[in-house]
Amino acid sequence: MNRRPTNLNRQIIRLAIPSIVSNITVPLLGLCDTGISGHLGSQEFLGAIAVGTIAINAIFWCLGFLRMGTTGLTAQAFGAADTRATKLLFTRALMLGLAFGMLIILMQRPLCALILSIIDADPAVTSLAAQYFGIVICGAPAMLATMAVSGWFLGMQTSLQPMLIAVITNIINIGASLLCVFPLKMGFPGTAAGTLIANWAGLLLALSLAWRFNKGMLPLVPLREALRGGGWMRFFNVNIFIFLRSFCIMAVSMGVPALGARLGTDTLAVNAVMMQFFILYSYFMDGFAFAGEALTGKAVGRGDRKLMLRTVIHLLAWGGAVMLGFLLCYRMGYTNIAALITDNASVLRLIEQYRVWIFIIPLSGAAFIFDGIFIGLTATGKMLLSALGGLIGFYLIAWLNPLDGNENIWLGFLSYLILRGLILTVLYPAASRRSLLKSV
Repeated sequence: MNRRPTNLNRQIIRLAIPSIVSNITVPLLGLCDTGISGHLGSQEFLGAIAVGTIAINAIFWCLGFLRMGTTGLTAQAFGAADTRATKLLFTRALMLGLAFGMLIILMQRPLCALILSIIDADPAVTSLAAQYFGIVICGAPAMLATMAVSGWFLGMQTSLQPMLIAVITNIINIGASLLCVFPLKMGFPGTAAGTLIANWAGLLLALSLAWRFNKGMLPLVPLREALRGGGWMRFFNVNIFIFLRSFCIMAVSMGVPALGARLGTDTLAVNAVMMQFFILYSYFMDGFAFAGEALTGKAVGRGDRKLMLRTVIHLLAWGGAVMLGFLLCYRMGYTNIAALITDNASVLRLIEQYRVWIFIIPLSGAAFIFDGIFIGLTATGKMLLSALGGLIGFYLIAWLNPLDGNENIWLGFLSYLILRGLILTVLYPAASRRSLLKSV
C-alpha cells in the first residue's frame, strides 16, 4: 500500500530534475554571448545583444503554447493509451512550429521594427540589434518545432530528452559562436550565426531523439490524416488561451523594468538584481510545474479521479518543500547571493533596503504549481483568467498604492504572482471535475 505514493514521488522527481537542469543552462548561454560581445571592442555590441535577445524572446515567448499546449494534450492521450492521438499531436505540433517559423521569417522586418521601436534603444545599438535579429530569426522554424517536440516528450512522461536537447543545443551555440566570431573572424554577426546554427542543430537532435524514442521511426501520421482528422478545434481552443495569457505575463514582466526605469538608474539596477532571485526560484518551481503538466494530463487521460487528487497533493507538497528551502536560503544568504551578482556598493545598499521583498518571493510558489496542473487539465481559459486578474492587480497596486515608488512595484509584482495562485486554487475543483468528466 505504501508503494504508490513513493512511486508518484519518484515520477515527480524524475520529471522535475531534468527540467530544472534544462532551465539552469539558459543563463549560461546568455552569459557566453555577453562575454563574446564584451570582447569585440565596443559597449554597443553588449547593448545590441541584450536588445536583440529581448526582441527574439518576445516572439518565442508569445508562441510558447506550442510547447505547453502540446504537453497537456499529449499527456492526456498518453494517459488514455491512445497511440494514434499521440502521433497525431506530434505531427500537428511539428507542422505548426515549422509553419509559424516560416511566417515569422516572412514578417521579420515589420516585427523587428515594431519590437525595437518599443524598446527604443540608442540608434547605433538598434541598428546592431536589427542585424542580430535578422540572422537569428532565420532559425525560427527550427526553434519553434523544437519547442513543440520538447512539449511532446514531456507529455509522453519523460523530461530527459528535453534536457538533452536544451543542454546540447546550448553547448553547440556557445561553440559555434566562438568559432564564428574569432577563428572565422565574422565579428559581431558571428554571435547570431552561432545561435542560428545551434537552433537547426537542436531540431535535428530533437527529431533523432524522437526517432529513437519511437523505436526507429518518427511518430508521424500521414499528412492528409493530420490535416483532415478531427481535434483541430480543441487544439486551437487550448492554445489560444495560452497565447493570450503570454501577453498578460509579458505585460507584467516588461512593466517591472519599465516602471523602475522611471525612478532612476539605481532603482533599475537594483530591480534587475532582485529579479535574479525570482528567476532562480522560478527555475526550480518550473521543474515541478512541468512534472505537473505531464502527470495531471496522464490522470485526466485515464479518467482517474483518485490519481488526480494524489498527484495534486504530492505536487503541492513538493512545491511547499521548495518554497521553505528558498525562504530559508534567501533569509540567511541574500547578501551573499546579491554579492555574487553585483559588486556595486550603492546597489547592494538598496538590496538591504528592499530585502523584505526578496523574502516574500518564495510565497508565490502556488502560481507555478497550479499553472502546471491546469496545463495538464488543458483548462487554459482559467489560466488566462488568473493571469488577467494578476495583471490588473499589478498595475493597480504599482500605480495607486501610497508606498515608496519601488516598493509599489514589488508589492504589485508579488501580488500579481500570489493572486494568480489564489485564483487557480479557487478554480481548481471545478476545472478538475470538468476535465475528468470530459475524459470519461
